[in-house]
Formats: sequence, structure tokens, C-alpha cells
Amino acid sequence: MSKLVDKLKQVSQGGQPMGFRAAVAAPPKTRMLLVAAVAQADAEHLAGIVAGADAGLLSMTKLSSGAKALQQASKAMPDIPWGGWLKEVGKEGIGKVAADFIVFTAERTLLAMLDDKEPGKILEVEPSLEPSLLKAVDDLPVDGVFVTAGDEPLLTWRDLILFQRCANILNKPLLVSVPPQVTAAELAALGEAGVRGVVVKAGTEGRMAEIRQMLDKLPSPSAGKKVEPLLPRIGGETGVVSEEEEEEEEE
Repeated sequence: MSKLVDKLKQVSQGGQPMGFRAAVAAPPKTRMLLVAAVAQADAEHLAGIVAGADAGLLSMTKLSSGAKALQQASKAMPDIPWGGWLKEVGKEGIGKVAADFIVFTAERTLLAMLDDKEPGKILEVEPSLEPSLLKAVDDLPVDGVFVTAGDEPLLTWRDLILFQRCANILNKPLLVSVPPQVTAAELAALGEAGVRGVVVKAGTEGRMAEIRQMLDKLPSPSAGKKVEPLLPRIGGETGVVSEEEEEEEEE
């Protein structure tokens, strides 16, 4: 199994089960994951800009040259899983890409890719995708969903609303892109919204390590929350009978 997908599943276990609500304190769970997005040209200079990340994601404009760059990155930083951010996959699939996971779009990727069983598969979708199509993603043979923010250098409330919307509809683990200037408060808000991993563009030396420290200091999104089953009500309102009601019945 993909190492990144395995980590995502561990993080997702910290979420509240469907059909439950706050009632009993839950123990802290695994923190959000940090994925460093790397340009293909930077594959040979990774140590300072990737250190601190849980995984690396190499942007691949061409499959052949990208596969070589990904191999270089894996050798340079072998302690973390590496994935390929594919811009297009043709009939040949991804057999030549030695990756732990891949990120791809539905519009530019052929179904022939399904013949490649090994890498974890993360589907990139538009955050404004209509609910019915977004819900359909849950039934697809992919391991997670990736949503990118807008082109603004800073996160906005609209970004948070769209991320929250995706997390509410999807059951699959959700990763989102955030700017390198992201703050601890913003990361905390994303965690509470249901985000399981953030993808940050690598470039400034030491920035990944700083974000890693911020994530490590955040409380788990599930900490202090409780869960109890929501039981269906039949025949209108039901509840606990008060003492006054009992007295009236006895009279």
C-alpha cells in the first residue's frame, strides 16, 4: 500500500463517524499531514526546502522526464514517500513512474491509468464542483481527493467555505493546497473543517520545518469533542418525561 495513503487513513480515523454528535471525549488523533510540492527543476536541490514534510509531490509536465526527476527526488530524500503530480496521462498509463502516489485530474487523465495498481491515487477536483458530482467521487477507485485554493497568495474565507463544503460531502481523505505564508491559526481552521493534509509549494529553505512545528503544536481536530449516536425520531418529538408531567398523569 502507498505510505502516504496509509498515513491519510490514520489521520482520517480522528474524524467523527457519520451519524454521531458530541457527547463523550475522544482521545487526540494523528495530526494533519504536510506535503511539499516541488517543481521538476528543483528535484536536485531538496534537502533544505523539503525537510519537515511527511511526503514530497513532484510536478510533472512530461511523463518521461518527470519519471527521471521523481527517481532523483526519491534518492535524494528517501525517508519520505514521493508522488507525481501528473498534468496528463496517456494510453501508456503510469507504468514508467516509480511513485508512492500520484495526483491527477479527471479531465486530462485516461481510464487506462487504472491498469496501474501500485501507486496511491489522489484525484484533483475543482472546489466548486457541484455536490452530486463531488459525492460521486466517493464511489470511484481513488484513495483521496485534492482541492486547490485560488490564485491569491493568502487564504480567504471563501477558500475555507469551499474546503468545508468538500469535507462535508466527501468521505475520502481531503488534501488542500495552501500558500507558504500559511499561519498556525489558518492551519487550525483547516483541521477543524475536516482537512487531513496540506500541500505547500516548497521554495524557501526552512519553511517546511516551520510549518511542521506549527502543525505539531495544534490540538487534534477531534480532541475534546464527543460522540454519541443520533437516533431517528418516529412520530414527532420524543424526550424525557418531566416530573410535572408524571404528577399530572397520576392525578
